[in-house]
Amino acid sequence: MRIVLAQLNYHIGNFSGNLEAMKNAIAKAKSLKGDIICFSELSTCGYPAVDFLEFRDFIHRSMNVVNELAKESYGIGIAVGSPTVNSDPAGKDLFNSAFFLSEGKVIHIANKGLLPNYDIFDEYRYFEPAKEFHTFEFLGKRIAITICEDLWNVDNINPLYDLCPMDQMIQEKPDLMLNLSASPFSFEHTQDRLNTIRNNALRYKIPIFYCNCYGAQTDIVFDGGSLVVAADGSIYDEMPYFEECIRSYTLSKILPNGINTEQKKEKENLIYRALVLGIKDYFHKMKFKSAILGLSGGIDSALTAVLAADALGPENVVGLIMPSQYSSEGSVEDAKALAKNLGIRYEMLEIKEVFNSYEKLLNPWFQNLPSNVTEENIQARIRGMLLMAFSNKFNHILLNTTNKSEMAVGYGTMYGDLCGGLAVLADVYKTEVYKLAAYVNREKIRIPANSIEKPPSAELRPGQKDSDSLPEYSILDPILYQYIEKRKGPNELIEQGYNEELVLRILKMVNKAEFKRYQSPPVIRVSYKAFGSGRRLPIEGNYLY
Repeated sequence: MRIVLAQLNYHIGNFSGNLEAMKNAIAKAKSLKGDIICFSELSTCGYPAVDFLEFRDFIHRSMNVVNELAKESYGIGIAVGSPTVNSDPAGKDLFNSAFFLSEGKVIHIANKGLLPNYDIFDEYRYFEPAKEFHTFEFLGKRIAITICEDLWNVDNINPLYDLCPMDQMIQEKPDLMLNLSASPFSFEHTQDRLNTIRNNALRYKIPIFYCNCYGAQTDIVFDGGSLVVAADGSIYDEMPYFEECIRSYTLSKILPNGINTEQKKEKENLIYRALVLGIKDYFHKMKFKSAILGLSGGIDSALTAVLAADALGPENVVGLIMPSQYSSEGSVEDAKALAKNLGIRYEMLEIKEVFNSYEKLLNPWFQNLPSNVTEENIQARIRGMLLMAFSNKFNHILLNTTNKSEMAVGYGTMYGDLCGGLAVLADVYKTEVYKLAAYVNREKIRIPANSIEKPPSAELRPGQKDSDSLPEYSILDPILYQYIEKRKGPNELIEQGYNEELVLRILKMVNKAEFKRYQSPPVIRVSYKAFGSGRRLPIEGNYLY
């Protein structure tokens, strides 16, 4: 038996596009003499479809894709994921299902049993969990089908669930397992996922064919990395990350041998590729072409420009350099050097006179008051207005350059540097930005050295540095990580040895900035806990104020 895994990039609601991609993969699988081709979870409609699932027409169109694929199933078995209607009125309206098609017919349907309801996942909002699980026979082999999270209660140790689908199906002595997944990328999750698949193989003593999708859906990036694991948990093959791949495997060759072909996983490489794919798919799937961003001469805008140029091509990226009277000559020259290094176009718009006109207009009210953050924010908003003007006039999409450290503590101006269509670095801490800058400079200088080496500054007043308002990022970021990703409260952080006054100050800043994050662009998710749909906190909560 030859099994083909099709690691494809799906588009939510693009039924014709998804169908065409799968039909092309089926044609290739047939040319490889495949007996089975496996697609990923909810591949007919794309994942996560969220409230589109509440439209009956959406479900009907998903089923039309299944019916069209059935016509392609002569001479090959097809495993494909799709939402289906639950006929029992006592449960939720839908199941998250996997169909197995052969010779024009549906010969088996498996419904997902473990429905994740944490972080970015909200499946229990839409789907009824299955309670019974069975295998089926195809070409003399007994097959178990599981769907993504169904594998995540191996040994019944996950407190979120009270059953394990494979514990039922193993009683029917399957020869192999197919797993249809839509497993999002985060660097911490990549190795955990591989270990989970391996642990399932070890527990059930059967080979596992794990098919993940790749591609970005606004804020969520799917990384692929589909797996074939032998019955002893050894990694027979690990497919590429962040790219389409269709591979064929002979079942009889997936033998226990203790040899792992696991790929080396370098954090900066994976995060860089996730961010590039996040930008690329956002523009492609929204039918956008060109991007614009502000170039300050600092490291955040520089790294964002590199990522945009790599994702879209330098000819589709425009930078605006908008110096004020407080901008250093070095920062302007760094911004120009960056644009030259990348081959992107830049425009220079000096904002000094515009800012002076604002000061003159406001002088009757502000004349007896000291200059403060108000004047700094006016400069940021002038820049935001100019960027949006270029965006509107030339159909560019504005990329936000704020990093996660700044987004966390509210170190940004609403309707100024926090505006944009997509926040590229808002799930990357400042200390990680430096590491990514070193990564993109590993072969040649793309980001000027001065942009990396100079102290971070918004340059909104004379001699300003980020450290005037914030702790050094080497101190700030570990506390933010423990609070945001690890959900450690103030007492736990203080017990870890962090200064009490500093902890309370930082945590209050994070909580008070929630109203800004509600109005910020979608954030490309590369960590276990990003700002956005996976982190839901009240704006007016009084915790730690």
